[in-house]
Amino acid sequence: MDQAALDTWERKLASVAHVIPYFVLTVTTVLYTIFTEQSVAERWFTYGVVAFGYAWMLWWFTLHPRWRGRAELMAVFVAGMVVFYAVLGMREHWFGAVSYAVYIYASEVLRPRWMFFATAGTAVLATLSLFGGYPPPEARAAFWLLLLVFVTVACVFTFVGYVTTEQARLRKVLLEENSGLQAQLLVQAHEAGVQDERQRMAGEIHDTLAQDLAGIITQLSAATSADWERRVEQAVSLARSGLDEARRSVHALRPPALDEAALPEALGEVASGWSSLHGVPVSVTLTGSARVMHPEVEVALLRTAQEALANIAKHASASRVGLTLSYMEDVVTLDVRDDGCGFDLARPSDGFGLTAMRHRVSRLSGALDVESELGAGTAISARVPA
Repeated sequence: MDQAALDTWERKLASVAHVIPYFVLTVTTVLYTIFTEQSVAERWFTYGVVAFGYAWMLWWFTLHPRWRGRAELMAVFVAGMVVFYAVLGMREHWFGAVSYAVYIYASEVLRPRWMFFATAGTAVLATLSLFGGYPPPEARAAFWLLLLVFVTVACVFTFVGYVTTEQARLRKVLLEENSGLQAQLLVQAHEAGVQDERQRMAGEIHDTLAQDLAGIITQLSAATSADWERRVEQAVSLARSGLDEARRSVHALRPPALDEAALPEALGEVASGWSSLHGVPVSVTLTGSARVMHPEVEVALLRTAQEALANIAKHASASRVGLTLSYMEDVVTLDVRDDGCGFDLARPSDGFGLTAMRHRVSRLSGALDVESELGAGTAISARVPA
């Protein structure tokens, strides 16, 4: 049974429990009317007390459900019920069952100490009502025995009802807290997913479109009357490549180099294309035994290589570049080295390249290390679990 069904049944049972005091009072009044031997005047007085009981329960409990959470008002209400039962029960033993109404109200609206006080007092009144008051000496042993039984049973069952009610209330509170926490986690997960997707798209744009656009500008700016056809042809090729990469980025597809070859071959293709475009020789070295890895790992390493080469083209003024892909037992490492001008690691950079590389690698629980020295080149090492 799911929680919604349990809540429905709990509401139904609570409604039944709230009707029982009226039902008990009505049944006992009918029995009193049939079997009482009191005079007409006494009957009308009793009926007046019964009417007071109906009005008291209706006003203090049924018509004002919000009052049930106010301890001081409920103390007045239960105290009035005890007095009402004392007057009615002492007048006629048929009304002894009305004590059940006091037990129900006490267990629901009073704190434990006052609940036991009201319950025990009502049990004492119920015993007195059964004996028609304090009995003569010959019946006192039975009176005290029944009194002990009534008080014990009433307190135990009232406490059980109180515990059940508290457990239900606490369960609801916990469920509401869990629901709120789950909703908060869903919102956070959604926001994290949105942020992750934004970072992915930013990295894809930087690693592909931005580099292709920079290459197009470089080719067109360097064009002369002697080689403009070759420059334009290379610019068109870069534009087509950028368009393909844009489509793949939108659909989160693998780079085309990885669609047609394994990672070592894809790195060789990227290095060859970069070398022919920028006129800088690139060597690609493979160590260890190449193996198939998770697509995200291969994409991250390939994009890291592309970004590192793009940074070399823009900033390093290098004459040689080396790429080393190392397959080890539980990690794969990509090293990119150049003999360019280097840079000061302590100086803050406003570029996005290193940030994008670190983000890609860290998403895979990897690490990116950068070593550089002015005039001595730069070495970038990306290490990810295989």
